[in-house]
Amino acid sequence: MMREVSDKPLLIGEVYVDYTLPKIGGDQKVRLGGLVHAARGLWAADIAYAVAAICPAYLRTETENYLKSHGCTEVIWLGAVFDAPNVMIIGDPTETSDQGYDDLMRQVKRIVFEDVDSTLDRFRQVVIFPGKFELGYLAKVLHLDATVFLDIAYDVGSLAELNCFVGRIHGLFISTSSGLFLNNWSSDITGLIEGSRSLGASHLILKENRGGSRLFDLKNSKVIELPASLSSTVNSVGVGDAYTAVASALVPTLGWHEAIVRGVQVATAYTQTTFPDDLKLDVTRQFNLDDATFMNLGGCRLPWHERPKYKIYMAGPDFTYINKPEFDSALDSLNYHNFNVRRPVKENGELKRDAALSELLSVYSSDYQLLVECDLLFAVPLERDPGTLVEVGLAIAMGIPVITFDPRHENQNTMVIGGSAAYSDSLDECINAVFSQISNMRAETS
Repeated sequence: MMREVSDKPLLIGEVYVDYTLPKIGGDQKVRLGGLVHAARGLWAADIAYAVAAICPAYLRTETENYLKSHGCTEVIWLGAVFDAPNVMIIGDPTETSDQGYDDLMRQVKRIVFEDVDSTLDRFRQVVIFPGKFELGYLAKVLHLDATVFLDIAYDVGSLAELNCFVGRIHGLFISTSSGLFLNNWSSDITGLIEGSRSLGASHLILKENRGGSRLFDLKNSKVIELPASLSSTVNSVGVGDAYTAVASALVPTLGWHEAIVRGVQVATAYTQTTFPDDLKLDVTRQFNLDDATFMNLGGCRLPWHERPKYKIYMAGPDFTYINKPEFDSALDSLNYHNFNVRRPVKENGELKRDAALSELLSVYSSDYQLLVECDLLFAVPLERDPGTLVEVGLAIAMGIPVITFDPRHENQNTMVIGGSAAYSDSLDECINAVFSQISNMRAETS
């Protein structure tokens, strides 16, 4: 008997339990994750959807109840997880570098598909979040005319794994934080574009974190940059999944440009809270803006591959004998976001405490010349470090924007605060300021 075709998007993927490690003195956060992040995004956007889920048996009742109370019209059990709990341990989600995800017992995890027969062939719009399961099986059980959207940020080793969907892919989503991206296209995106085109995808979406997104129209060889709205990050887990789900669901009715704008708006709201009701309220407000107004508001546009063009002078006690965890965290974050960080101590040498005057003058000259060549100074003045403060003063005098990260509150000085383009004890705020400053530089020269 022919089943009635469903007009709802079908989400396919794994369901996890997300356990976020608490900060000292704080509470832990436990919630359903994996595919459920995408579902929350759709619910917040008032989009009805269906789910084909894979999870351990112990999670099924909880998952089904949760999804059906958050906009899901149908839950199909696509497969079961064995020998692992599908629990994801997550580091502090407010950090600006990779939080670190640990999928417990992933080495022994097994997935066994259910016999879904023809259950999935009535869906014509499918959004797939790959996991530890065989994509080839999905290609067989989905309708040949189904329009497929794939988020390949995680659990995809190469584009060749998507060959089973050749000619059926409408959109590919990937993030700059993806290992697949970093290992293959971090320096040159050409291979990703051509590979996506070879798969028959009409559009490629590169999610570039605080730098915005790029929408590649592969049929017409056009690129649209969409801005990111920079604000304090409360949550960074599941943001990309919500983005992909909402954008994919709205493409048929709104077209690619407006659908991506809506995805960006939901992703922005998702970074601001882990409470679904607050998320929904914020998304409703965001959707009052049409796509033209959204684009005109500005925001940060700083593509991944453009960032290395701008040199950042890293001022701080970058010495082997200093305990400098805050400096190291800032450095890791800037590198994580693909900025071109110049470290004078590493490049020009670390002087001994009793160095001769001639050595001091030589290193001073080299450091000064490096500063002249840089576009921005990022300062982490620790232990009232006079050298860093001199560098800050020189940069201000040269007209080089200064971002001062003062985690220990040791430099709350009028000249430091007043002369800095941004001054804060929050690394999150300082990284936002870097994006904002360099985005503006790029806009002025384009």
